[in-house]
Amino acid sequence: MEDEVDRLVAAWRRERPDLDVEPLEVLSRVSRLARHLDRARRLAFSEHGLEPWEFDVLTSLRRAGAPYQLSPGQLLTQTLVTSGTMTNRIDRLTKKGLVERLPDPSDRRGVLVRLTPEGRDRADQALAGLLAQERAILGELSGRQRGELANLLRQLTAPFDNIPG
Repeated sequence: MEDEVDRLVAAWRRERPDLDVEPLEVLSRVSRLARHLDRARRLAFSEHGLEPWEFDVLTSLRRAGAPYQLSPGQLLTQTLVTSGTMTNRIDRLTKKGLVERLPDPSDRRGVLVRLTPEGRDRADQALAGLLAQERAILGELSGRQRGELANLLRQLTAPFDNIPG
């Protein structure tokens, strides 16, 4: 089965035989797949009235376990955004009734961000929708192939996820 990347690579090999275009065979597919995943994510989240960034914050809190709360600093670490961006996101989610700010009992100046019951329900529903979309995308692969692919992708992503600082 031929795909768009095969055609792209063949064209580059014809036009630039002096270059090794082998990386395109993998990384162009990863890039194209990322675009398809982004569309699937947006669809799954929009069906539950959420934007991708809202899903990221809500599910970070949901994964924390009961009582589903984290400090803004912990949310920064998990979502990879600046403190100003996170403050804005918490404000917007608070206005929607999906999270609430609480005083941090271990730090008089600090706050904790807690998922509301509505936020928890929306996060759970959107996650179920996302998993259905992702299962469909992976449907052509066997369980063994999915495991192999996950391991190979982990080898590529782990160095980025383990950079100090």
